[in-house]
Amino acid sequence: MNKKELKEFLDFKTKQYNQPEFIETDPIQIPHQFSKKEDIEISGFLTATIAWGNRKSILKNAHRLMELLDNAPFEFISQHEESDLEKLTGFVHRTFNEIDLFYFLNALQHIYKNHEGLEKIFTTHATKSDLQLAIHEFKKLFFELPHLPRTQKHVSDPLKNSAAKRINMFLRWMVRNDDQNIDFGIWKNISPAALSCPLDIHSGNVARKLNLLSRKQNDAKAVKELDTNLRKLDKNDPVKYDFALFGLGVFEKF
Repeated sequence: MNKKELKEFLDFKTKQYNQPEFIETDPIQIPHQFSKKEDIEISGFLTATIAWGNRKSILKNAHRLMELLDNAPFEFISQHEESDLEKLTGFVHRTFNEIDLFYFLNALQHIYKNHEGLEKIFTTHATKSDLQLAIHEFKKLFFELPHLPRTQKHVSDPLKNSAAKRINMFLRWMVRNDDQNIDFGIWKNISPAALSCPLDIHSGNVARKLNLLSRKQNDAKAVKELDTNLRKLDKNDPVKYDFALFGLGVFEKF
């Protein structure tokens, strides 16, 4: 395919998968339970954090986590004391366990009390063309409190060559303006043009078959290469093509 044909193909596939039905099988359904901005942010961040592995398991554990937070994540984050965390004992999703969850909830409380919330941190460190430095700075702030080293692995750092798939997905949810109301677009001071594609095995394999990606590893360098090529197709909303790449990989085994 030449560039024109490739863009037409991916635009068609994006339109096909960027539909409300997408929500029914995707982790984004969890923040869609909420209407308050802070509830959407927190539920989205926690869901994205555990969004790896079997999709049914991700959804089951994310729903359970919201129930443990009384289906009011911001209120729980803001007001919880150490004794309130006891009911979360035993929570586990793959390698993310109760120790990690306790720290995440305390760190989120710290961020909303002392750093004006998640949006403020990312907005402060975002550039017009990139959010990878912002993710790096966020991770530094997130782990300001005393913590076990094991917990740090649950927030990726692109400056250490991670593809940071889950946090890039979370940022897509928060920033991207979506005419189908799948992504929320509630963070108005970050440009969708600065978003990076959430690169995983499915989107990576499809991108390579379409010659959008030559690098074999799914790492930060691959994300940068894919971003560069997707921005040639749509400089204002490059990560809309995540729907096409993911749909082609997961649903069509392209």
